[in-house]
Amino acid sequence: MITIDLIDQPIDVNAALQTVEDDGAGAINTFIGTVRNKSTGRPVIRLEYEAYDSMALHQLRKVAEQAQQQWPMLRKVTVIHRKGTLNIGDVAVIVAVSTPHRAESFAACQYIIDTLKQVVTIWKKEFYEDGDVWVAAHP
Repeated sequence: MITIDLIDQPIDVNAALQTVEDDGAGAINTFIGTVRNKSTGRPVIRLEYEAYDSMALHQLRKVAEQAQQQWPMLRKVTVIHRKGTLNIGDVAVIVAVSTPHRAESFAACQYIIDTLKQVVTIWKKEFYEDGDVWVAAHP
């Protein structure tokens, strides 16, 4: 089962974790990306994420499906990304996976976060006291 979402409200981490609970899973692995207060040596005030929603959702699902193909033991996958204005400490993204064993869980979780940062149409803008910059504008 795959759960994908792109939202403009705070991410409920506990609810996301519940979506990957499975009696056949001996491992649940998560990546929680948060807004940090410094980037490239500059103090960050806030971030803004923009997305091409329909394409981003399609791409997120495709990344999750690719993970399921690569790790057939993957039971459940949840990926939720936030958009809009985020403050320091806010959760920007959560990836949660469940598998029977830990090795696949770690590998699938890392694959999903690394791949989505490369291919999904979500863009990040960092705001500083003296200006702002788009970060890793891709794809």
